[in-house]
Amino acid sequence: QVQLVESGGGSVQAGGSLRLSCAASGLTFGPYAMGWFRQAPRKEREFVAAIGANGGSTSYADSVKGRFTISRDKNTAYLQMNSLKPEDAAVYYCNVWDRPYTAAVNTHPPITSWGQGTEVTVSS
Repeated sequence: QVQLVESGGGSVQAGGSLRLSCAASGLTFGPYAMGWFRQAPRKEREFVAAIGANGGSTSYADSVKGRFTISRDKNTAYLQMNSLKPEDAAVYYCNVWDRPYTAAVNTHPPITSWGQGTEVTVSS
């Protein structure tokens, strides 16, 4: 059974930084892509960033390009968030896709249900 544990959220002022982590366990297949999504109150869950199986390919939502960086170390994905804006406030979720390429994150369902996520609050 795949388990995802997100951490690293918190409350920061605009312009600040946070680093989120996502530890995946119970994976019995590979290679796989990992990705981050976020959901703000009264809004749909939206794509933030994805990283391919080898860590060499990444993709980002236009709204976070140049400010966020996704990386991974084996079964753990990270999201370094710099220059945070109030509009970045949301609950951030990660997941795993049973395909190695980043495009799968937006074209295929993840392999497991979404977890509790980690909340990010940004004050202006």
